[in-house]
Amino acid sequence: MELLWLIYIAAALLIAIGLAGTVLPVIPGIPLMFLGMWLVAWAQDFVHIGSLTLWVLALLTLLSVAVDLLASALGAHRVGASRGGLIGAALGTVVGLFFGLPGILFGPLLGAVLGELAYRPGLHSAARVGVATWAGIIVGAVFKVAIAFLMLGLFTFALLF
Repeated sequence: MELLWLIYIAAALLIAIGLAGTVLPVIPGIPLMFLGMWLVAWAQDFVHIGSLTLWVLALLTLLSVAVDLLASALGAHRVGASRGGLIGAALGTVVGLFFGLPGILFGPLLGAVLGELAYRPGLHSAARVGVATWAGIIVGAVFKVAIAFLMLGLFTFALLF
């Protein structure tokens, strides 16, 4: 009985940390949420949360990972970013992680601008690429939050009904 409570506490922590991770790029949010939800299903011998629900949750998890990987690149690509702009955005994202929230928010933007400037001189086009990259990240984060709450709703519905 005590082990079961520890499993539920671990699952709740995974879901809560995962929910926070939907907006914090350092934490793989949705995959952690899925792991916590799967843990609850396993603890209950998959009685309330069955294979269909888990498959749907897994597909939503994969969709969120795809959104995470593609959002900034699609934003930059949409305005005609060069390879340098795309590489700069990726490097800016990684380097930004070491500078807390300001780095997370502005690292990709600055990286895209600097990368674009390295490939094509012209501050106007580089700024457009940077802003588009940043907008892509914001749109991606909104989609991830929506997917997270959709998963929570589906999980809760399956658990209660």
